[in-house]
Amino acid sequence: MLHSKFNNLMIIIFCFYFSFVVAGCCEGPLKHTFSDISLTAQPEVSNSPSRIQKADAPERIILNLTLTPSTSQAVTWRTNFPMFYPQAQIAPATGFAIFNEKAHTVNAETQTVSLEDGSVVFHHAVVFESLVPDTLYVFRVGIEGRWSEWSQFKTACSGQVSFTFVYFGDPQEEIKSKCSRIFRAAYKKAPNANFWLFVGDLVDNGGKDEEWEELFDALGWIPRTTPLILLPGNHEYPDKRFVYGADYKLFSLWRPHFTLPENGPAGLEETVYYIDYQGVRLVMLNGNERLEDQARWLDGILSENPQLWTIVAIHQPMYSTGKRRNNSMLRQLFATIFDKHSVDLVLQGHDHSYSRTYKIKNGIRVDPNKQGTVYVISVSGPKSYPINTLHHNLMEKTGNGRQLFQVISVNSARLKYESFDATGALYDMFILNNRK
Repeated sequence: MLHSKFNNLMIIIFCFYFSFVVAGCCEGPLKHTFSDISLTAQPEVSNSPSRIQKADAPERIILNLTLTPSTSQAVTWRTNFPMFYPQAQIAPATGFAIFNEKAHTVNAETQTVSLEDGSVVFHHAVVFESLVPDTLYVFRVGIEGRWSEWSQFKTACSGQVSFTFVYFGDPQEEIKSKCSRIFRAAYKKAPNANFWLFVGDLVDNGGKDEEWEELFDALGWIPRTTPLILLPGNHEYPDKRFVYGADYKLFSLWRPHFTLPENGPAGLEETVYYIDYQGVRLVMLNGNERLEDQARWLDGILSENPQLWTIVAIHQPMYSTGKRRNNSMLRQLFATIFDKHSVDLVLQGHDHSYSRTYKIKNGIRVDPNKQGTVYVISVSGPKSYPINTLHHNLMEKTGNGRQLFQVISVNSARLKYESFDATGALYDMFILNNRK
């Protein structure tokens, strides 16, 4: 189910709307009849040359996993000008060029978003429902005469079937310049990955639209064919040193860009959630706010967990290896729950370094043949911190200065983890055997 954020599209003032019709931005006779048109001054849509040049094209198209990844698929996109009756079309993929003759059309929901420069943009979202498991589909988004290209995605299998995904630590800085290559290297290494997982700090300042533009430029067409799941880092929030109380909240550009599950605690939708994917319970936590609420929720959803594996992702690490950090409160809240419910793997970011622990339980290293949790920190961007040796006795590998991505392959018997640098060279590897 889409977030309530998409329930209301801001009505553009009549004179502005009329100018778009005259200018040809809406072809043909009017299809909408608007009542209650407001003549209150609205933020202007940017008419910069770059914005006008891209006016006809849907952009920032991204697939996100849903709660039911074997039978549904979310897609979100943006336009710089209003799209009246935006839609998405979908059809089973075939090898024939006439695949589009069987396309089904789904109406999108739209949100109007104000940017820092006073302009407005328009984010659209669709969830394709009633799909067939383990099936390749083609889709496109837009309106008649202004469609995106056709792209392809594959639904998940309905049972406990082996799969692969790619995990990234923080991109954050020099995203287009230096993170483009890590994304391309990851796609080249694992072109058939079922999805990509990001653990936050996708950008350096989550309120700046130009940084989100860099991210989507760096990702290219990959999010149009490989679904992403994501959680926010501290840079998707204001700086706690300067913003307090009720003003400290998720930047408003996070939710419009994505259509993520809403099964977490109320008020933390699309930042805290879980997905069951082919035998794995994937849990995404938000390390920035309401941690106690999340801990209670986490304990509940892991108490009734039928999956063979449990993987948790959070931005801020339990056992930090960056700077002088020591997140003791996170360990008290979450690590005890990880131990209680035999979480297999915790994926983290934030520290701009790399580290992997031995298996840990109750804060101490355990025999590799016994149940325990492996904690990993990684970074995909160029920013790097010196290694903090506070938890050196728990670490099997640490390092810094490299841009990395991780390919994780899971089947019913084992989990294989491989970390690669931007050249494709293997940096780290381990295997977990299922003991449940």
